[in-house]
This record gives sequence, C-alpha cells and structure tokens, in this order.
Amino acid sequence: MTDINLFETVQKHVCTCAFDLKLSSNIEMLLKMPLQEHHVSIPLRMDDGSVKAFQGYRVQYNDARGPTKGGIRFHPDVTIDQIRALAALMTWKCALFRLPLGGAKGGVICNPKELSAGELERLSRAYVKAMAHFIGPDRDIGAPDVGTNSQTMAWMMDEYSKIVGKTTFGIFTGKPVSIGGSEQRDDATARGGWYILEEAAKDLTLDLEKATVAIQGFGNVGENAALLAHPLCGCRVVAVSDSSGGVMNRDGLDIRKLKDHKRKTGSIRNSGLGEEITNKQLLGLDVDILIPAALENAITRVNMGDVRAKIIAEFANGPTTAEADDPMYARGITIIPDILCNAGGVIVSYLEMVQNLNMDHWEKEVIDTRLKKTITETYRAVNGLSRENKISLRRASYSLAVLHVVEAMKVRGWL
Repeated sequence: MTDINLFETVQKHVCTCAFDLKLSSNIEMLLKMPLQEHHVSIPLRMDDGSVKAFQGYRVQYNDARGPTKGGIRFHPDVTIDQIRALAALMTWKCALFRLPLGGAKGGVICNPKELSAGELERLSRAYVKAMAHFIGPDRDIGAPDVGTNSQTMAWMMDEYSKIVGKTTFGIFTGKPVSIGGSEQRDDATARGGWYILEEAAKDLTLDLEKATVAIQGFGNVGENAALLAHPLCGCRVVAVSDSSGGVMNRDGLDIRKLKDHKRKTGSIRNSGLGEEITNKQLLGLDVDILIPAALENAITRVNMGDVRAKIIAEFANGPTTAEADDPMYARGITIIPDILCNAGGVIVSYLEMVQNLNMDHWEKEVIDTRLKKTITETYRAVNGLSRENKISLRRASYSLAVLHVVEAMKVRGWL
C-alpha cells in the first residue's frame, strides 16, 4: 500500500477552497480536523479458544448539518489517518448534495478473509458494544464499506438493538431489505456514478454508446460499475482489474462470465476472457473512461503520465493524489471527483434512513427517481461553477461543499 497520506490530500483540497472562499485561518483549521474521534481495543474470542485484540476507530468529523454518517471498514491496512480522511470525504459529500447529515467513518484493523463467519459476527458485535455510547440513529449512523456488507450491518443493528432494548433499524444503513434495508442500495454507488457520467458526457460531447471503459477494482462498486455500464449507457467495458491482476478484451468483456469466474476462484485472473494485464497497464490504457473503483491513491505523481483516458470517474474514495490532480487537469483530462461521483451510496443510505424513520418501504422506481434527480441537479450546479470560474470539477465541488458546512456552522453560532 502506498505511503501517500490520504488525509493530507483531503486537507490540501480544503486549503484550496478556503482560499477561494476567503475563509479565515481559524475557520480553515476547524474544517481540516475532526470534531471527535474514538479509539477502542476490542478483545475477541477466536474459534480456537484464544483471545485476540483488534484496534477499532470511529471518527465523527463534522455534524453541523446533521447526525454524522459513514461506513465501517474491515481491512488490514486501516489507519487512523485513513479513517479521518474518509470521514472528511463523507462530510463534504453529504454537504455537496445538501443531505441533512455530517460525515463519519469507522474501521477495524483486521483481515476479514482470514476470519471465520463466527469470528466476523463476534467482531462486528464487539465493535458495536465498544462504540454504543457514541453512536445512535440521531447521532451517528454506520454503513458498509470495504470488508463489510449487508450481513455485517444486520449483526451490528441487532447488537445495538439489544443494547438499547428495542429494535432500532435506523442505526445502520445498507441492511438486508428484510430488516429495513432499502431497494437499490447494493448498486447505488455505481448507479449514481453512471448517472453523473451521463451528464458529463453531454457536456463533453462524448457518445457513450461508442465509449470504451477500463475499471480498476472488481469489488462491490467495481463489479456493479461493470455490470451497469452497457445497460445504463451502452458503454463497452474493455478492461477490469482486481488486487491479483487484470484482463483486457478490446471487443468488450463478458462481465457476467467474469463475475462467475471470480465467485468460483476468488480472482479474475485466468478467466480465459481476454489478455492478462497488470493493474499498472490498466491505468495506462487508451480508453475514453477510466474508473478507479478500488482503494485510495491509485493515480499518483509517479504514474499520472501513463493515464490516457479522456475522463477519470472516481467511483472509489481518494484514488487521485493532490500532486497528480492539477497536472492531469492541465492536460485536459476531465476528473469527476469522488465527493461528486460516488455519492450514490450515501444518497440511498439517506433514503433508507427516511424510510426507517417513517416505518415505510419504497419501491425501486421511487428510489431510482430520487437518486437520479439529486445526482443530476448537483452535477449541474458543480459544472456551472466550474465553467464560470474556469476551475476543475474537484475545486468546484469542494467549494460548494465547504460553503454549505460553513453556512450551517455560522447559523448554529459556532463561528
């Protein structure tokens, strides 16, 4: 994993828009650090009877606009600075789309692939026990992230409900539909990203039905991005990679066969569906759209010169470092930033919260209509500011997001 600090990257973006918005140095400092963070040590009984301690975090970055909201990551490379950065990104993402929420993020340093189902359940419940006093449906709401899923959220919701003595669906989103989860949640991040790309393509006069796509990452977001590319936009996915390597087929990959192969083998390598390539080669392919959908810091000062795509759509959080951002913008590459491009997940999570509060359940069509409307209107606002001030979409996105948070802080009397 790269040693580039994602939190420092996010702080640099805040510094830039603080200058644009003429914010005081004191306000800038407030926006660059989390309001609260919690560190816990979680003892866990393993299947063999031994006890192992896991380090867990929850960062509540800013709640000026409402209760904090953010995923919980189970991954061996989790660090507190990474969680701080992701909590900050959630703050700006929610603010950009004017959701009545602040930003948070949680994580546990572990490798879920090395844990049994029983150990995963016990770890999920133990994390909630450790954090129960700091979270709540009107205080801080969790969701899935890397290494967690709807089943993890079901365990966590159940544990919190036991602690407070009543069923509390609204404490976590991304749950199974049978226990208060929302329709469309599983592919919401990817779906929202494609709705953004539809709008961007109009401005760039790019015919999506003739466009080629390369996707880095084949987890939940990357897999759904690949599956939705043709049905939603008519695009041809010519390359996909995961942590083990990649595959390319200029005629277009059969994504469903690739998905089945990964389910059976745990990897997309040796699928027989095209030429084997590396992650490095995928980032340098001559395609119309490059979608980083894996972990952060994929495109750096070292490899930015290899990128030949016309559009980089950040379906992942923080895939482009600050040092690579401006040079690629200067080259004419359109970068659709993470806080704009991958907000579909948190938008549908918010809609799940509303359904839970109302004891209601909406059909897919209702969710999809509201998601697309929210995504489209926000993209138009960001693109308008970008063109008016001749700045990148990232700079315009951060400017609007930070402005919305500062407005809330001012009217609440914090500033």
